[in-house]
Amino acid sequence: MNFFEFLQQNWVELLALTREHLFLVLISTLFAVLIGVPLGILLTRRKSLQTPVLGFASVMQTIPSLALFGLLIPLPFVGGIGAKTAIIALALYALLPVIRNTVTGISGVDAKVREAAVAMGMTDAQVLRQVELPLAMPVILTGIRVAVVISVGVATIAAAVGAGGLGTYIFRGLRQNDNNLLLAGAISSAILALIADFALGRIEKVFAPVRAENKSVNQRRKFIAIGVAALVALLLGLSFIPNFKSQIEHQENVSENKNQKIRVGSKDFTESVILAEILAQMLEKKGITVERQFELGGNLAHDSLLSNQLDIYPEYTGTAFTAILKHQPITNPDAVYQQTKTEYAEKFNLILSPSLGFSNDFAILVRGKAARDSNLKTISDAVPLSKNWQAGFGQDFMSRADGYAGFARSYNFNFAKQPREMDLSLTYRALAAGQVDLIAGNSTDGLISAMDLFQLEDDKKYFPPYQAVFIARKDSLQKLDETFQKLNNAISTEEMRGLNYEVDGNKRAARDVAGDWIKQKNF
Repeated sequence: MNFFEFLQQNWVELLALTREHLFLVLISTLFAVLIGVPLGILLTRRKSLQTPVLGFASVMQTIPSLALFGLLIPLPFVGGIGAKTAIIALALYALLPVIRNTVTGISGVDAKVREAAVAMGMTDAQVLRQVELPLAMPVILTGIRVAVVISVGVATIAAAVGAGGLGTYIFRGLRQNDNNLLLAGAISSAILALIADFALGRIEKVFAPVRAENKSVNQRRKFIAIGVAALVALLLGLSFIPNFKSQIEHQENVSENKNQKIRVGSKDFTESVILAEILAQMLEKKGITVERQFELGGNLAHDSLLSNQLDIYPEYTGTAFTAILKHQPITNPDAVYQQTKTEYAEKFNLILSPSLGFSNDFAILVRGKAARDSNLKTISDAVPLSKNWQAGFGQDFMSRADGYAGFARSYNFNFAKQPREMDLSLTYRALAAGQVDLIAGNSTDGLISAMDLFQLEDDKKYFPPYQAVFIARKDSLQKLDETFQKLNNAISTEEMRGLNYEVDGNKRAARDVAGDWIKQKNF
């Protein structure tokens, strides 16, 4: 479908994501103003504090946004997944322009004006309230304007910690190689930034100095101020009201069904979302309330289980064995499963479900045309050609025990160029576009067929088995056990690849694909 057809079919979800984005930006900016303006005023009275406070605010803004989200997640009270962490991170990003412009605006007031105010008998508080703040207001508003525009852009990263917003479409578009999703998320975010910049620019003009006798300008500015205030109130209403409603519904569900609630999470790739959606829908058919926290980046899903923010998420035995438990890879599937199950119970008090029936192994991929032209079948076949190739791997593959270092050593790869390290979803696009020649993907990924890629056989059996399972908190077993038994060996490798293709290739929603599969299986 073209972009306009996509918008027609998905405008309800796009509006919901825009509402979430607005909520994050408005609340975080409000916190930044409530903290930053008083702090800026204090710095004009205690100038010795300017260097450390402004230095701290500057450091906060230089920390990469994804790293700041990651640093906040494990912290008690302020961390975790969801909107709370995102709002705190965005507020920290917005502090610098608010504090700095408050200091600059007040410090820039003419000293003679202050002296005249004091000579009239004004106290320091009166000078601040009646002289300095009105004169400094255009500069302060410029700082708030910058903070809002920064927050609109950075808030797209919030999707990586389960906070929603327009970044959900951007990350999903990268993962599914879907330009419609990318455009919808990026354009909507840009429009929000432009609207915010324009509205705050008009407010700045309202506070700009004007000759007292120019009544028409003053009158016009009053109307502008009223109009902008009404727009801001409308946006606040759009972002707050649905949120409060969902919070009320959430509390009602918890009170009515306190012992029948499961928090289901997923990682940030298509297959994990589909598996989590299958489980969620099967639980809902049993009358269990499900709270979804999907598309969590990195190890957030595992960390959220340990911090009691999730109850269950899909995982792979090889990943758990090497990336979480830090063991060297072994090739016996039963040994990996049993050892992982035992250690997860002992170390984390977590349980493993029975195998879902398929393995999602690392897939060493090349372009289909290159495989056909050079008659490539196995990874060993590619080694002689790889000297002139550019490889590209995800950050996870480059750092894990069963990843690049051991892989290159086992097959004696000797790339002339250092492999490019990038987001996993981007490696597929780079390979299809000819920017790289070899990547490490996932064997059940629907993009393999959709993009005419070819999986080379792991002829030296380097990679460990990656059986798909669910990992859950032990106190959830009673509610999950029946569903675990139904899903035991219920999904074949070909079925899983087909489900992934429905989402990545045919651009269907994971919820619909999961629902159809459940009906087909009579679950």
